[in-house]
Amino acid sequence: MLGFLLTLVIAAIAGWIGDALVKNDMPGGFWGALLAGLVGSWIGAYIPFFNTLGPRVLGISIIPTILGAAVFIFILGLFKSVARQTR
Repeated sequence: MLGFLLTLVIAAIAGWIGDALVKNDMPGGFWGALLAGLVGSWIGAYIPFFNTLGPRVLGISIIPTILGAAVFIFILGLFKSVARQTR
């Protein structure tokens, strides 16, 4: 249970850093950052080259998690801007 909670904390921090890197308004605040961090960690874990980069905390590679969160937030920002243009 403690490992799961620490994973959520790492994911939230990674999502927050990814949001700061991309400078898009992440919908949902903390919960949106948490979701972005979880998706980013999933994205980063399955890219073969990236999953070996950087330090690991609880088996989670930090650099790929942050990069994956930034990519996910960037893609969300693209969808958000397209939705604005179609209105």
